[in-house]
Amino acid sequence: MRNEKKMTAKEKTQLKWGYFFIGPSIIGLFCFNFGPMLFSLAISFTEWDVITPKVFVGLKNYRELFRDPLVLQSLKVTFLYTFLTVPLVTCIPLLIAVLLNTRVKGMSVFRTIFYIPSIVPVVASAAIWMYIYNPMYGLLNSVIRLCGGSTHNFIFDPKEVIPSLAVMAVWAAGNTVVIYLAGLQGISRELYEAAELDGAGGIARFRHITVPLMTPIIFYNFVMAIINSMQTFTQSYIMTDGGPANASLFYSLLLYRTAFKQSRMGYSAAMSWVLFVIIAVLTALVFRSSDRWVIYENGDKG
Repeated sequence: MRNEKKMTAKEKTQLKWGYFFIGPSIIGLFCFNFGPMLFSLAISFTEWDVITPKVFVGLKNYRELFRDPLVLQSLKVTFLYTFLTVPLVTCIPLLIAVLLNTRVKGMSVFRTIFYIPSIVPVVASAAIWMYIYNPMYGLLNSVIRLCGGSTHNFIFDPKEVIPSLAVMAVWAAGNTVVIYLAGLQGISRELYEAAELDGAGGIARFRHITVPLMTPIIFYNFVMAIINSMQTFTQSYIMTDGGPANASLFYSLLLYRTAFKQSRMGYSAAMSWVLFVIIAVLTALVFRSSDRWVIYENGDKG
């Protein structure tokens, strides 16, 4: 028989106190996370406007959802924004972090400058960028005119609105820069010194040392960028209200309109679960691909 170590009275007491202290978090998790999720799943099979009783309709909401032109347009906009934003907020902050990792006098000031935009409330940053993108007196068009270029409508042009919002996302990627910077400072300087002695230049050191050792952090930021981009809401709600011509009608914005302006709670719940499945599938695909490119410190691949 296998010898099993019996818990002492002290260990039992510590275990009870441990459960006691994590109890509120567990209760909150079930009451405020899992509970509402299960409720939304249940009402996604009903027609409900909050006021009248729920009517069970089965899969009607899901069938109607994929025939709704606004839903299809919002998915197109959301995927386009994700396709543009994820590479930008994954790669550019890494390059910035590499520059901020150099030993230069006053570097802490530059690190602060790059981090500050990430702590600015999204509503405030949206107001700032509305001024920057204004086609009449905006800062960006003023600079373009000074350089002899022609003005642009930016968020007021159906073709330019998504790229403009993607640039705004890069501006607020200070948290990603900090995460990269923490990872870079964990890389041994001896590796760079040895590579430099072997004649490796800056680009070679970045390619063969920095990038491979940073792949676990790149992987994390890549996954988080996908999740955040697929749930984009505030920028479109404040800056464009889904316009012009539904060119910035993000899926989350349409979901909000459906739920709180049209009071179609059952239909909006079905929309939320479709978004959940899409994000889960994209995340699973990234995790499946991690075996090929994510390398950990012990040499194992993800």
